[in-house]
Amino acid sequence: MFDFTLTARDGRARAGTFSTPHGDLLTPVFAPVGTQATVKTLTPEHLKDINASLVLSNTYHLYLRPGDDLVAEMGGLHRFMKWPRPMLTDSGGFQVFSLAQTRKIDDDGVTFKSHIDGSTHRFTPERSIRIQENLGADIVMAFDECSDPNDHAYSRVAMQRTH
Repeated sequence: MFDFTLTARDGRARAGTFSTPHGDLLTPVFAPVGTQATVKTLTPEHLKDINASLVLSNTYHLYLRPGDDLVAEMGGLHRFMKWPRPMLTDSGGFQVFSLAQTRKIDDDGVTFKSHIDGSTHRFTPERSIRIQENLGADIVMAFDECSDPNDHAYSRVAMQRTH
């Protein structure tokens, strides 16, 4: 299913090939961001033309709109956005930081207030993974809390909560 082969090393730097069900990624990799399953101003054909090997999409935003269940019904992100190469979904963790004014954190997860309609939505680590599986991502990220870098003590709490 997955394989990583180290292809070069220079001191602490390294390069490799990461194999996924939808193709190989040469690492390090540049990943265009398609927050809502589209890379703004570029079609999937443009992405192929520039040899993009991975697209990153956002779990939180796709969950809200169009919904992970709908994406799953349509065959997953690859079919939904007509992208045959690997997909990575973030966990929604960055929104814990960026939507600080409209969310509440506890030790089990985060409750978000939608910026679209004001409805509330609960993300736990398990729910984030289920949503990412529904989306059909090749690579999923753990639900983490991105904390403010200026508060070392709180950053430690957030790191421990994440782990």
